Amino acid sequence: MLQAGIVGLPNVGKSTLFNALTRSRKAESANYPFCTIDPNVGVVQVPDARLEPLKEIANTTTVIPAAIEFVDIAGLVQGASKGEGLGNKFLANIREVDAIVHVVRCFEDDDIIHNMGSIDPLRDIDIIHTELVLSDISSLESQKEKLVKKSRSGDKEAIESIELIERLLPHLNENKPAITLSMNEDEFIVLKRLCLLSAKKVLYACNVSEDDLADPSKNPYVKKVEQFAQENHNAETCVISASVESELIDFDETEAKEFLESLGVSDSGVSLLIRSTYKLLGLASYFTAGEKEVRAWTFKIGMKAPQCAGVIHTDFEHGFIKAEVVSYDDLIEAGSVLHAKEAGKYRLEGKEYVFQDGDVTLFRFNN
Repeated sequence: MLQAGIVGLPNVGKSTLFNALTRSRKAESANYPFCTIDPNVGVVQVPDARLEPLKEIANTTTVIPAAIEFVDIAGLVQGASKGEGLGNKFLANIREVDAIVHVVRCFEDDDIIHNMGSIDPLRDIDIIHTELVLSDISSLESQKEKLVKKSRSGDKEAIESIELIERLLPHLNENKPAITLSMNEDEFIVLKRLCLLSAKKVLYACNVSEDDLADPSKNPYVKKVEQFAQENHNAETCVISASVESELIDFDETEAKEFLESLGVSDSGVSLLIRSTYKLLGLASYFTAGEKEVRAWTFKIGMKAPQCAGVIHTDFEHGFIKAEVVSYDDLIEAGSVLHAKEAGKYRLEGKEYVFQDGDVTLFRFNN
């Protein structure tokens, strides 16, 4: 299962958000730096409005959503790349995740101390970026020394890696993350081998106060983060109120809906964050729907039919014959599988078919 790491400076609301995401209180949340030392890991269901209509069509009572993992990583501080504030340990935790949710404090509260003494989200973002970039520079310099020896014997991978490193180092020395370097497909493959922190995709989560939730566009900090993310990373942002979401933990669905409506919002910011993170990780869902259950299965965008079958069981991939497929929209419009077949919307797809988000399928395979 792919993981997204929640990062940020101390006291920006990371652990509070993690608790809301996982509907738990497993991450300690306190008003001082490093209250999280070891990373907390939680499996989070992906909200998907398509499951309920499929449940009605399939006439079942069992629904199983897709899931991803979030990792609550302790707050980084300036100098982390040099070991400040347990920095080496925290950076190692970031290295293990597949993408980053960067929580940025966009609210004023005198009772919650900011370790930099003031609220400035762009400064906070720059501190985190700088630490990741400095760590990557150190890593690349170390890797290059080892790769030079291998390249002398004609090792192709070593030569490719050195060529990219020589392009990356000047880029990183300008305090630009690795992910923003223009690269071709082959270089992206090499980049993955280098395991760089600043090569990970980022989603910026603007943590606002309860008062800003109804209309976050009025929050000047949010506007700054959105502009920065678009101009510097072509990254997405989402707005959450970790304090509000933490209150929702103990509410049932009806109570939560009423509480959110009282604040002028229709949906939980956590739901948006989870869906955005799912997309950030390059994931999508296909569905199986029968009397036993309706289930969302996670696949990497671009996967072909046999690989998607293998998500259920490796036997399905090895013995793949065909996939019976209908798009979610076509099935809902038809009202049933039978009517979808009669309308010509139900089709057989072979090994080269690239699955699409929302495909409803039944696999044919040899045992």
